[in-house]
Amino acid sequence: MKVSKLGTLVVIGGMGFAGSAAPALAAGMALEEVIVTAQKKAESLQDTPISLTAFGSERLETEGISSLGDIGSKVPSLTIEPFPINNATLRIFIRGIGISDAQITQDPPVGIYVDGVYIARSTGTALDVADLQRIEILRGPQGTLYGRNTTGGAINLITKKPTTEGIEFKQKFTVGNRNLFTSKSTLNVPVTDTVAVKVAAMRTMQDGHVDNSGPGGDFGDRDVTGFRFDLRWDIDDTMALDYAYDNSDFDYYNTQYQHVRPRTPIAGSQADLVGTEGKTSFGTTRQRSVGTVTSFEPSSTDIEGHAFTFTKDFDNTQIKYIFAYRELFDKSYADLGGGVPLEPGEDPHGINNESKDVFRLDSNQYCGQAAEFVLGDGECLPLVYPVVNQEQFSHELQISGDLFDSRVNYIVGAYYFEEEAQENNGPLHHQLSGPANLGIPSLSGIPGLGGALAGATTFRAVNMLSQIYDIDNSAAAVFGQFTWTPNLFEDRLHLTFGARHSEDERKTVKFQQDMTIAESSAGAMDVSFVLCGNDPSNADCRNFDSIPASQDFSNDSFSVVAEFDITDDINIYGKRVEAYKSGGFNTRDPQRDGNQGPATDGNDYGFGYADGFDAEYVTSYELGVKSELLDRRLRVNGDIFFSQYEDMQLNFILAGTVADTKVTNAGEAEMYGLEADVTFIATEQLLLMMNYAYLHTEVTKASDVNGNDVTDQFVFFSAPEHSFTLSGDYTVHQADWGRTSLNVSVNYMGERNGGSRAENVKNTHLRQYELVNARLSISDVAVGSGRLGAGFWAKNLLDEEYELTAVDNLPQADRSVIWGEPRTYGIDVFYEY
Repeated sequence: MKVSKLGTLVVIGGMGFAGSAAPALAAGMALEEVIVTAQKKAESLQDTPISLTAFGSERLETEGISSLGDIGSKVPSLTIEPFPINNATLRIFIRGIGISDAQITQDPPVGIYVDGVYIARSTGTALDVADLQRIEILRGPQGTLYGRNTTGGAINLITKKPTTEGIEFKQKFTVGNRNLFTSKSTLNVPVTDTVAVKVAAMRTMQDGHVDNSGPGGDFGDRDVTGFRFDLRWDIDDTMALDYAYDNSDFDYYNTQYQHVRPRTPIAGSQADLVGTEGKTSFGTTRQRSVGTVTSFEPSSTDIEGHAFTFTKDFDNTQIKYIFAYRELFDKSYADLGGGVPLEPGEDPHGINNESKDVFRLDSNQYCGQAAEFVLGDGECLPLVYPVVNQEQFSHELQISGDLFDSRVNYIVGAYYFEEEAQENNGPLHHQLSGPANLGIPSLSGIPGLGGALAGATTFRAVNMLSQIYDIDNSAAAVFGQFTWTPNLFEDRLHLTFGARHSEDERKTVKFQQDMTIAESSAGAMDVSFVLCGNDPSNADCRNFDSIPASQDFSNDSFSVVAEFDITDDINIYGKRVEAYKSGGFNTRDPQRDGNQGPATDGNDYGFGYADGFDAEYVTSYELGVKSELLDRRLRVNGDIFFSQYEDMQLNFILAGTVADTKVTNAGEAEMYGLEADVTFIATEQLLLMMNYAYLHTEVTKASDVNGNDVTDQFVFFSAPEHSFTLSGDYTVHQADWGRTSLNVSVNYMGERNGGSRAENVKNTHLRQYELVNARLSISDVAVGSGRLGAGFWAKNLLDEEYELTAVDNLPQADRSVIWGEPRTYGIDVFYEY
């Protein structure tokens, strides 16, 4: 049987889960055991052969973590970035594996789970969760127990459950700079001896760090509300039912790209359709204010979910069934314009301006000749929000237990998932407009255009777009994992075998209308030229008339793990695991299929939207150690790994375009690295922690449609070579009335690529940065029958300027960035009993 590493720890202030424990008293100074559910059962972190970092409730409090977005720089090998045009969506990378684009037809390779329920869409993952008990980050492929779309890893969010032991209440208030206000409330009430309910509510508001000097809202402002209801019914000694309902509402204004380097024109480039000189503000440092031309509109994301979990225990067996249903509604408005607001009296549509023409890159209302040409005299193109509606439901059955006098521990199960969704970016609306660049072939080649322009005082290009994507996906799997402890070496050897068979079916329909019109005002005569209209044979128009596409995928993934307990406190393991990520479709592909000819960058890739892209596969090898030394005052966990990827999926933007992309199975790639987590109780007052990751990534083989070697054209996205965190918890003062403690952490993120094409590295490269965070806490102050506490905190204490993401495809700039949060500070006050 497996050797248990249970122990008792007396902690001060109740802190300590997942390595953030306050130092123990001298009589029992030892690290607290960490319980995780990474293998779908409760077990010690030290007995789990996975490279794993866990944040418990107290560490979440100390680190100021309330959502996934807060942990991006706190876990080596993990990077989390906001999606540039939807701040409710996160781009999550583990060991350099993630997805750079958020499309309804593509799945991320890092699985997100809330209480065992898979969250299919990355939209909405930035939302705060009202009452988290633990976050677990599983690094590396997790293909056996978690299945598809975990080639990078998985993240588990575990919420607190109701208890029948008594009434519990906690109220927390936070105030800080930029008008930060947060209220979190939880109440646990035993209804009977066997039934308990818990309600949790959260509200948080804060202004962004960039003002909008133009009309509309300020960039980054947010207002989030969350509600959760949990019910626990212990039907009898062997059966229990858990029900959870959660609802989140996220109202916000997207952040704004700040432009660093002006664009170098490319002959014939779609991105150079309009001239932008003098209409964009540039700066190499973080700006406090940027302007919009039209009103900057609010965005919102609403999520609602239900989950039922039923468990039944037998003598050596447990049966668990999880059913979940979730709905997502998201509408996100983005303005990627130049950052120069209008002068008084200027027309946002540009045609009637004498001082300058206007450059716009947004989906707000547009009035002018282009609109009248499409809709009729006096009509305007409407304001359009891209809207995502998604529904998903899932079933999972797990049977786990022990066999042969507990020498075999097993879990087997079956899984089914289904989702329907639509991304609606219609009707036809404004996307891009500005003074026409007459030097590009798409304008100069129009017969008779030169004569019409002779008397024109203003000439303007207007691009209009309408898109609707529908998906209908389903997935099914059966899986099993068996751990055998043979009667050898004093039961210190444990051998694990796992297998999973998966079936996926993916269906989609794409509608797109893309039109570009040249407007001119020549005295009393108005002229409009359709540069790209509704002709489906014109490849440059990128029109799709509700084109369907479908793909089926099947996969078998296996894992083999060998563990050996050298002592009761030192465990080593070796493993080989497999995983795969589903194929899909690229909604931003400008070609309908491979028969259409060259794409918008002039290259014939031989495939298009309807052809889709194939699944991605990974095989990973890992050696690791889990150890507790010095009478459990020192915990050292580490691993080295090597992973090989086949048919790796890479997203890249087509040169000279604003939003046209290709997704290709680039070929082969590999990575290797090491990770280490160290926790040390240095003294009775001081706890030290260090987490470090080294990562080397390389695309080793890639060919184009003609068989040419293009390996050197691809790189890994968001894969820093070095990253680490250092932190310390120090007990400043301990007294009968309470405890005062100080926590200081340094989070380092190495330089990394902001894109997957080598030619883009210069303009999308992201610099290294170090963030210093600090918190001074007063806790365990007895007030009535409860406890009162407060914490003074600061994030990015040194106010470092650092880039979260960068792009090189905007019409006005070769390099544009979104800056990370500046110094943020505040105070928490909480009361609980």
